[in-house]
Amino acid sequence: MNQEPDAGGARSGVSRRSFLGGSLAAVAVTPLLTGQAEASAISAATADGVSQVTVRAAVNGTPVTMQVDARATLLDTLRERLDLKGTKKGCDRGQCGACTVHVDGRRVLSCLTLAATTTGHEVTTIEGLADGDRLHPMQQAFIEHDGLQCGFCTPGQIMSAVAMVDNEGGADSDDEIRERMSGNICRCSAYPRIVDSIRDAQQVMR
Repeated sequence: MNQEPDAGGARSGVSRRSFLGGSLAAVAVTPLLTGQAEASAISAATADGVSQVTVRAAVNGTPVTMQVDARATLLDTLRERLDLKGTKKGCDRGQCGACTVHVDGRRVLSCLTLAATTTGHEVTTIEGLADGDRLHPMQQAFIEHDGLQCGFCTPGQIMSAVAMVDNEGGADSDDEIRERMSGNICRCSAYPRIVDSIRDAQQVMR
C-alpha cells in the first residue's frame, strides 16, 4: 500500500486511494440518509396532520357522505366502508381491470382512483347495474353465454363492457370488442364467450 508522508515526513496509515474511496462513499450515502429522513418526516406529518376528507357522492343512486382518508382509493372505500364487495381487488396496480366501476357513466379503475375525487359524482358498481330483480342486458348475456369461469373478473368485465357500449360507441366487430376490452384480463381465458356475450348484449342495448 502506498503511504503519503505526513507533515513531519513520516508516512501516515491512510493512502490517497483509501481516503478518496471513503470520501466518495460518504458523498454517496448522504443523499440516501437524507431521503430516508425526509420520508420519515413525511410519514410523521401525514400521521399527525389532518388526513381526513369529506366525500359527498351518489353510489348506486344513493347519496353518501363520509369521512375518508385522503389517500384512500375508491376500491378500498367501496369494499371496506360501503361493503360493496362485488368490485374485486385483483392486481391493485391498474393492470387487470377487475376493479372497474363507473364514475358518471365512464369506466374507471377504482384501485387507481382516490375516493376523494368522486365528490359530486355518480359512482356505479356491479351491485347497482341491475334494475331491482331485472338484470342488465350485459349481465343477462354473460349468463346466457356462460361468459365466465371462476367469476372473479366478471364484475369488472361487465362494467367495462357496459361503459364501452353506452359511452364509447360500442364495437362493430369481434376484433374491436377484443381491442376495447383488452384492459380486462380473464385468467381463466373465457375470452371467446366474453366476446359472444358483449356482441349480443350490445344489440339489445343499442
